[in-house]
Amino acid sequence: MESQDLIYDWNCLPGSFDYTKLHVELDDETLRDGLQNPSVKDPPLAQKCELLHLMVELGIQAADIGLPGAGPRAQEAVLGIAREIVDNDLPIAANCAARTVKADIAPIAEVSQTTGLRLEVGAFIGSSPIRRYAEGWGSSMMRRATEEAVTFAVSEGLDVMYVTEDTTRARPETLRELYTTAIECGARRICLADTVGHATPRGVRELVRFVRELVREAGEDVKIDWHGHRDRGLGLANCLAAIEEGVDRIHATALGIGERVGNAEMDLLLVNLKLLGAHEGDLTRLPEYCRLAARMCDVSVPHNYPVVGADAFRTGTGVHASAIIKAIRMGDRWLEDRVYSGVPASEFGLRQTIEISPVSGLSNVRYWLEENGYDPEDERLCAAVFDLAKRSDHTLTEAEIGAEIERVRAEAATT
Repeated sequence: MESQDLIYDWNCLPGSFDYTKLHVELDDETLRDGLQNPSVKDPPLAQKCELLHLMVELGIQAADIGLPGAGPRAQEAVLGIAREIVDNDLPIAANCAARTVKADIAPIAEVSQTTGLRLEVGAFIGSSPIRRYAEGWGSSMMRRATEEAVTFAVSEGLDVMYVTEDTTRARPETLRELYTTAIECGARRICLADTVGHATPRGVRELVRFVRELVREAGEDVKIDWHGHRDRGLGLANCLAAIEEGVDRIHATALGIGERVGNAEMDLLLVNLKLLGAHEGDLTRLPEYCRLAARMCDVSVPHNYPVVGADAFRTGTGVHASAIIKAIRMGDRWLEDRVYSGVPASEFGLRQTIEISPVSGLSNVRYWLEENGYDPEDERLCAAVFDLAKRSDHTLTEAEIGAEIERVRAEAATT
């Protein structure tokens, strides 16, 4: 039977957005915005470079490698990462964040000139009325800062991505003035930033449509980026909305780490693009990318985190396990991976796991025993483990099952 006969996909009905014809790039912000989370550690250079190599293997096209204007430590790290890219001829573009001031842009130019790596500067400035009010900024000051920063960056041989912070709460006339100024001064990429996670997918669509028309009117070849946070839990959904409206590049971080509650999750974005047919790369090392990010930043991965969490492909439920086990007995890996999972574990180097819990059936017990080298036809053993599970208030650990097996064997030896 064909796969399309077994899964009716409401995501791909006629008229749906066709992701298979899509070409959208990804910009990994883990080493900059991700490290701005107040609970993470700034890892050593060697680990940053290791993560960079994994980005390349996962097919990520660009990385924000830091904000060198933040101080000597940050500049040293950016220099080291830039050298890693050059020395290993890594196929990944690099950009650095900077305020729209020469003092922040100059260190980026220095790194570029020292290493020979072409860098893009992400020059950012707040754009919403609330930010302007808090800062006491006027239109003329913002326009002047934009002109000076973009012109200086271009003169230093840097590509410019002009970033409006809090774009999703900014007035259309402000965005028009700032983007037009930046484009006239040489910016060839602009970034729409949902800095405080305010946007809904509808808002994202409206904003992107407005900016695409503005770019068309400018008459220059200008790319559009989307950078979103997840304060309302909409980070990933907003990325997909931005993609469907035609942005050229999406920013995200490993495990969604970042300022406050974080950014859109790069790993989940990759998973969704893969399943939608928009990413052709091998993602079997995605769990390693996530584990490294967690380890180097000293953060934990929730057990129920999609795909890479400990419970993502783990079940102790009798009905679920029974269906998976039947697929396994049929020798059908495709079926095994999908009968009770919307995400095929094998695509990401993982597998389905059957556990024994209070809601398990005997099929769980027999399968677990067989997988762990015990006789699944030993009725006494099966009954004892099954009874232990039903008396328990949690999924049994390997040690608990092993102890029960030893108890049954010891009892059998004395009778």
